[in-house]
Amino acid sequence: MANAVVETHETEVEVDQHLSAPQRFMQFLRDTRSEMEKVATPTREEVKNGTIVTIATVFVFAAYFELVDLGIGKLIDKLFIHATR
Repeated sequence: MANAVVETHETEVEVDQHLSAPQRFMQFLRDTRSEMEKVATPTREEVKNGTIVTIATVFVFAAYFELVDLGIGKLIDKLFIHATR
């Protein structure tokens, strides 16, 4: 119960749960560095393409919601006009 098994890379390493705070912090930093080495940074082209898709999607949804808002607004206006006669 005092030990936990942590998988790093292709080996298993036992980590003592009763390490001192500085030792746990150093282990945390080592684990963080190991995980950061696995991160893949997108290329400039990937970022550009993702941004274009995002902006286009925002405009499409804005147009859709504008049309829905206009339709519901006209429907409510007709209901009020009909109800006040």
